[in-house]
Amino acid sequence: MSRAEQPSRRTVLTAAVAAAVAGSAGPATADIPDATGRDAEADPVRTVDNRAWTSYADWCTGTRKGARAVAGTRPGVVIGTPVGKIDYTDPHTGRTAAWEYATWTSLTHRLAVPATEVIASWNARTPAGTWLQVELTGTYSDGTTTPWYVLGRWASGDQDIKRTSVDDQTDGKSTVWTDTLAIDDPATGLRLVSYRLRLTLYRKPGTTATPTVWRVGAMGSDVPDRFTVPASTPGPARELLVPRYSQEIHTGQYPEYDNGGEAWCSPTSSQMIIEYWGRKPTAQQLAWVDPAYADPQVCHAARFTYDFQYGGCGNWPFNAAYAATYPDLQGVVTRLGSLTDLETLIAAGVPAITSQSFLKTELTGAGYGTSGHLMTVIGFTADGDVIANDPFSASNEAVRRVYARREFENIWLRTKRYNASGKVVSGTGGVCYLYFPARPIAAQLAALAAVGVR
Repeated sequence: MSRAEQPSRRTVLTAAVAAAVAGSAGPATADIPDATGRDAEADPVRTVDNRAWTSYADWCTGTRKGARAVAGTRPGVVIGTPVGKIDYTDPHTGRTAAWEYATWTSLTHRLAVPATEVIASWNARTPAGTWLQVELTGTYSDGTTTPWYVLGRWASGDQDIKRTSVDDQTDGKSTVWTDTLAIDDPATGLRLVSYRLRLTLYRKPGTTATPTVWRVGAMGSDVPDRFTVPASTPGPARELLVPRYSQEIHTGQYPEYDNGGEAWCSPTSSQMIIEYWGRKPTAQQLAWVDPAYADPQVCHAARFTYDFQYGGCGNWPFNAAYAATYPDLQGVVTRLGSLTDLETLIAAGVPAITSQSFLKTELTGAGYGTSGHLMTVIGFTADGDVIANDPFSASNEAVRRVYARREFENIWLRTKRYNASGKVVSGTGGVCYLYFPARPIAAQLAALAAVGVR
């Protein structure tokens, strides 16, 4: 995130919206109707479908070719006997290497919410000499099917391959935009009604190393187009003690990872919550960081969330996957429907990372505008206002902010907004990251289930 409004890859997800209201201009205000002319208050509450495979029974379903399910306190899927070998040329290094592989393919999941967008999440360990690929194929509401789309080529390290999204994937009906599979023209009524996920697990030939995947799933959603969202009623006040880290003190550090700290809102937010749960990189893991730099774990998070194709640290599933590399943590990307959902989580001790975009005038006290920014919601005041650890701050001490409830809720949950040039561009529609223990306590389980995450 930078101080000025910058072009965002998310903007392309609302190209159809821009076309529908071409020529519109002016600032976003609370009373602007949506492009259909309806009051946003009349729109139905948007719905989300989350499905994850996490249990031993889950891993025993579907189709396994060379992969096997493993039981235990944290069940998963690993390479058993590889079924083939490929040569993979890393597009970011030019190096070609041979890899053995095995696959696991899920059963078909029928979406309770026929979706305009789908985002996958996975939690895994990839020891040296291993990596994995996540793919999705789906069925449209017209009965046709998508190709197998690659949603990520990922490793927790960067010594074997460079973790990467894959550009230029489309079939003329849907397109993969970095980490999001989106219907090209939702106005036609076309939706994704079901999907399957496929994991391909890779290792160096002749070795016994294997990735272990503990969780894979996807969030499908059909968020109504809207400039404004209904206001929620404030709930209980609570503030969680989450570490505070500024991205700004890292400006200029390791510019090879998206120009240094100026753009590190996502990994900085991720690191805050990872440490809230009591996890942290070891001294050995941080040995590569210049010892003159404060908070080296933020540099570490930037390096190991970096998407070499996107050229940034803001790939949503890569951040969730990074969080889950720490012992017994899970990470998912989802959408929530209101600040009430966030209050439910906070009450159970679960903070959240929210993604939003706004003009400087739309969020009182922020002091900046942005086309895309992540911050950590850590609580609510007695008046229902949002307490956020905003990494776009001059110092760690300045990170804690209180933002007006109505302003925050609207900039986070809307799907459309006017940028500083008066053009209609996208909002995230309630996207957030949730990181939580592999074995949550009962209150945490109940809160997660209440917001659709299991």
